[in-house]
Amino acid sequence: MSSPAPARIEVRPGSLEAWRIAVRTRTLWIATVPVFVGTSFAYLASGEVDVLFALLALVASVLLQAIANLQNDVGYTARGAETGTRVGLPRATSAGLLTPREVRLAIVLSVAAAILVGLPLVARWGLPVLLMGLGSVAAALAYMGGPRPIAYTPLGELMVFVFFGLIAVVGSGYIQIGAVTPALGTAGAAIGSLAAAVLVVNNHRDIAHDASTGRRTFGVRFGAHASTGLYAVLMLAPFALVPLLVRQTGSHLLWLPLLALPSAVGLVRAMPRTPPGLAFNGLLMRTVMLQLIYGAMLTIGTLLAAWL
Repeated sequence: MSSPAPARIEVRPGSLEAWRIAVRTRTLWIATVPVFVGTSFAYLASGEVDVLFALLALVASVLLQAIANLQNDVGYTARGAETGTRVGLPRATSAGLLTPREVRLAIVLSVAAAILVGLPLVARWGLPVLLMGLGSVAAALAYMGGPRPIAYTPLGELMVFVFFGLIAVVGSGYIQIGAVTPALGTAGAAIGSLAAAVLVVNNHRDIAHDASTGRRTFGVRFGAHASTGLYAVLMLAPFALVPLLVRQTGSHLLWLPLLALPSAVGLVRAMPRTPPGLAFNGLLMRTVMLQLIYGAMLTIGTLLAAWL
């Protein structure tokens, strides 16, 4: 039995909607979570927030997410990895809505914008912020770019954990207080775990497709059972870190994220029971929502601890 053809996308080539598909605007708010978390922990430590620096960090984080999404779109098309068997979100270049040249130009402009946004932060804090910024840009580009993209290896989840969790949270706090506190590192690990869990679901859904196109993701390399186990670890680890956050901050208000634990357990149980295919898109969005809820609760708890 042949695989069903992907649904036709009724979008005018080159339109704003085409760019929305390429940038994946619905995922951009994910990039705001580590900034809010990192800034709130810095506020708890110092009692002050530089609003301009926080806004610059927010814009930079969203730009990095957009760069990664654009690179992902054009990179898959360039490698011929987009086939009718994939059940994920559509790619603008593969669908003919945008040309690879247009998307590559958008990537260059986005990188330039991210660098400009980061200049005031580098001017204030120097080499540490420069290294974190350049490393984050390189990671966003390397995920689906270069001769050996990270997306073609089992290291994708690790890259997301480090750059879209740990460094994003720590960096957002560092530009406020010029230091890295233990609580910032713990919070970064928690947010990074959930960000990586999102990628696990995405790659788990595409195991068969990725194997047929030469991608050796964690799920392809180690199998569906290992992928399911990794998802469970990444989903539950942030809640295991909550007692440490309470100890590091000295505030019981940091127990607040545990309210999301039942949802996390439900998702962990749902993953092995979810049939292959489109059903995984629902699980993916619920995982994304859990990251947002956990991050919001962590931010609220931290702010309350600072105010009370």
